[in-house]
This record gives sequence, C-alpha cells and structure tokens, in this order.
Amino acid sequence: MAENRIPKRSEVPAEFTWDLRDMYPDDEAWKAEYEALLQMPSRIESFRGRLGESAETLLEFFRLQDELTLRLMPLHTYASCSSDGDTADGFYQDMRGKATSCYIAIASAAAFATPEIMSIDEDRLNLFYIAQPELETYRRSIYQIRRRAAHILSDREEELLAAAGEISMGPERIGGAFRDADVRFDAVKDENGEEHALTGGTFVPLLESADRILRRGAFESYYARMGAYRNTLAATLDAEFRQRLFFSRARKYPDTLSAALDVTEVPTEVYTNLIETVHGNLDKMYRYVALRKKLLGVDELHMWDVYTPIVSAGSRKIGFEEAKTTVLEALSVLGEDYTALLREGFEHRWIDVYENEGKRGGAYSTGGARPHPYVLLNHKDTLDSMFTLAHEMGHALHSWHSCRYQPVNTSDYVIFVAEVASTCNEVLLVRHLLKKTTDPGERAWLINHFLDSFKGTVYRQTMFAEFELMLGRMAEAGETLTAEALCEKYLALNRLYFGPDMVSDEPIALEWTRIPHFFYNYYVFQYATGFSAAVAIANRILSEGESAVRDYKKFLSSGGSDDPISLLKIAGVDMSSPEPVNSALALFGELLDEMEKLS
Repeated sequence: MAENRIPKRSEVPAEFTWDLRDMYPDDEAWKAEYEALLQMPSRIESFRGRLGESAETLLEFFRLQDELTLRLMPLHTYASCSSDGDTADGFYQDMRGKATSCYIAIASAAAFATPEIMSIDEDRLNLFYIAQPELETYRRSIYQIRRRAAHILSDREEELLAAAGEISMGPERIGGAFRDADVRFDAVKDENGEEHALTGGTFVPLLESADRILRRGAFESYYARMGAYRNTLAATLDAEFRQRLFFSRARKYPDTLSAALDVTEVPTEVYTNLIETVHGNLDKMYRYVALRKKLLGVDELHMWDVYTPIVSAGSRKIGFEEAKTTVLEALSVLGEDYTALLREGFEHRWIDVYENEGKRGGAYSTGGARPHPYVLLNHKDTLDSMFTLAHEMGHALHSWHSCRYQPVNTSDYVIFVAEVASTCNEVLLVRHLLKKTTDPGERAWLINHFLDSFKGTVYRQTMFAEFELMLGRMAEAGETLTAEALCEKYLALNRLYFGPDMVSDEPIALEWTRIPHFFYNYYVFQYATGFSAAVAIANRILSEGESAVRDYKKFLSSGGSDDPISLLKIAGVDMSSPEPVNSALALFGELLDEMEKLS
C-alpha cells in the first residue's frame, strides 16, 4: 500500500463531512420529494396557452416557478453532494441522474412559457403590472425573457430544445466520471524511494513538494496515463463543442461565445479584451518565470516546477483549525455579521473537508443557499488549502446573502460575478497576513503565494479562455477536435504564456485532459475578470472602510437583480473598461519588484 493512503468514505469522521440532513433527514425523504416532483409537469401544463389571459394567471405561474425552484434546488444539491462524496457509489450516481431527469422534465414542461410571455403585447403587459402590483417582483425575469426575442423559438421548438438539455450534459458527465471515478494512477516514488498515492486530488499537492524527483514522477505518471486515453477524451470534448454549436445555431446566434455570454448579459468584447489586455502584459509573466527559475536554482525550469513554493517557509503545515481561525481574523474587516455566518458554517458542518476514495476532486460551493450553502474541499494542510477555504466560503456567503435578501426569481447571480466574492476573500486574507509580518522570509512566502494566485487566476485562466475560444472557432469552422489538434494548440499556447525561460515539456500538451472547466461553456475567463474586480474591491474596503463594506454587502445581496456590469458598479468597479485588469496586473508587477528585492 502506498504511503499516505487515501481513506474510504466510511472511514472519514463525521465532523469532517457535510451534514446533508439539513435538506432531507434521509434518502427515503429525498425519494418521496422526488416522486412528488415527478407529478409537477401536469400542474405546469395547466397554464399552457393561458399566460397572457390575465395578470392574475401570470402571477400565479411565476409563484409556481418560485415553488419549483425552492424544491428542485435541495433535490439536486442533496443528490449531487451525496454522489460527489463517493463518485463510485452507484446508488448516488443513480440518485443524481434522477434529480437531473426530474429537472429536465419540469423544464421541458414549462418550455411553452418563454414564447407565450414573449407574445404578450407590451401595452397589455404594462396593464398587468398595474392590475397586479406583485408582478413587479418578476419584472426582471420578464425582461430577461423578452430581451432575447430574436433567439426565442416556437412553443414546439422550445420543448425540443429543453428535452435535449439532458443529452447536452452527457460530455461533461462522461468526462467527470472518467476523471473522478474510473482513471487510476500508479503510485510515485520520492527521492528516498517511498511511495505516494497519485490521484486527481493529490496531483497538484505532489507538484507542490520540495522533492523534485517526486514532482517529476507525479507529472510524468499522470500525463502518461491520461495520454493513453487522449483520443477518448478528445472525442468527449469534441461532443461538448458540437452540442454548443447545435444550441447556438438553433437560437440564431452568430457563434458559441455570443450564445453563452448573452445568457448573462456580458458583452463578448469583455472576453476578447481580457485576452488582449493579458497579451499586453505577458512581459510580467516572463519576469515571474525568470524569478522562479532563479530562486529554485535550476538550470532548466520545467512544467513540474510550476507549483512548488520558491521559498523554504512554504513547507509549513497549516491545519484546518488554524486555517479557520486565520480566515476569521482576515475577514473581520467585513463586520461581525459576516464572521458570524462563517462561524456558523464552520460549526454546523456546511463543509466536506478531506479527500477520500472516489470523492470528487477540487473544491466548490453549491451555489444554492436554502437552507444554507454546502462547500466541498480536499484540504491538505497547506497555505493553498487555507486560501481555498477563504475562497469557497466567499462563494457560500455570496449565495447566502443573495438568497436572504432577494426574491427567489432574482436570487441566483450570474457566473460573471460568481468569482468576485470568493477572490475578494483571498485578497483580504493575503493582505491580512502581509500586514502581520515584517519578516523577509515570511513575506517572501506570502508574496510567492499571491504571485502564484495571479499567475494561476489571471494569466493561466486567460490562457484557458483563449484555448476554449480556439476550440469554439474550430467547431464553428467544421473542424473535428482531434487529440492531435488539441495537443498542438495547447502546447503552443503554453509556450506563449510561459515564455522563453520555461521548458514546455511535451506532456503538458495533454493538460487539457484534466481541466473540467472546458465543459463549462466559456466559464473560465470569469476567474480572471473576477480576480481583477476583487483586487479593486478589496483595496477599496481596506482604504475606505465602512462605506466600502456597505457597498460590497449591497453587491453581495443583489443576486441577479441587474446585469453583472451594473452590479459590480455598486461595489465601485467598472468591468466594461480594461482598467481593472490592467490595475490588477500592475499590482502583480509591484509584488514582483518586492520579491526580486527580497531574493
């Protein structure tokens, strides 16, 4: 058995797992609610052809939608969290599939609503608002439907697209099942010949090791195994982009990017301007790579050297209890009400903390916050894990505020603002830690982490976004996403972003095989824009205090009540301009200056 054996799910102490009983007391209660929800399509059907008949009927339909949202959210969250705790458990895989099918069935049944609401005459709709003032609650939802008039199809066509929704999830589900449940890696040896378990969850922590033999072994073993399945994984990604192309063309969008971003009211120029702005700042990335090479003292810097800390203090362990305490201290600038919510999450098992066999890799917050959010971690007692805790609880409390202060129909914020609160927490955490120390070694350790965050979130996620845009354009041009083509394009981008001082080892061409975000429909660019917005917001909080905190909480509480560009302006950030990205990268340059002096 390899050292550091990953425990089975049953071996993890309960206090380190999330308590799903806050949603349902047991699986049987979930099943009863699932069976009850299966009857809902007939109730929805009773509204077909009637949404324009009166203000009362339209209001009743929106109230039904609210009820369904409140019931479907825990149904899906319970099933997903249960499955993610052990992705090899067939019972919970089946439960998750049932939850998805139930959601699709209800969405399909309600597909008539969009074209019917679209067809209501504007004057008649205005009279509805007068006749039933409660409809004002749903004005934003009605606007969201009607603004996309050019992309709404007939009743029957909308039904077909809704029914095809479950099929469209296939590529992501297949890729996720392969990465999280099926693929197995050989254990890797360190410089002393001791073995370490290699999994999707341990891969990056192993690359963070000071042991270069272990890092290289993990890198080569991981991609050797993934490379053996490159054609299957490429076919899965090809299927993902083909379904995007199908839906974008069906809805009469010029391309897949426009279709994806229009849903969240983000101009495509924000996406392309990000790539252009980062390209204009690649010199700073090249400086970072050169500094890493110098501080690691290597003749050649390889891709297995990217994650390891470049200062010795980075090996200090930070247990989960210490991480929670430090995060609470750092975020105290947001007020006692905010930290009280953090404590509630810590003390009442909102969080699934440690890795176990079959557990989904990475980290996330569920998004839904009724009764409260849930957070998945794979905590490793590292500085990075402490920042992940701050990050995911930022998501969780954003969801909590939105669900608490918004009506159901506008409580779900769009993905463009989704990474702002999480990253703001990270910025506040690193500023707190830097403020506490003047020790050159500790400062270098922390700055190294923050530089790595910049590299991973702004530069690297923009690289991912550029790769994803390439894939979309290939699909639109009728090209097949073959493993050979994907590897060629990915390797070229890696060389462009890391520059001349990095050896872009051939296996890195396969990195696309392990990135689940390429199935998330142009999601990753928002990590970079969100990070840039978060830097601006955190700086304002630390410099202006209470007024900035008040504006920030108003933003957190705004959900999806306006378009995302307008929502961020509440917190004092204008993302329609390249200024926030340039400003964030200017800070990256300033931190590089200090790091170069400390070294």
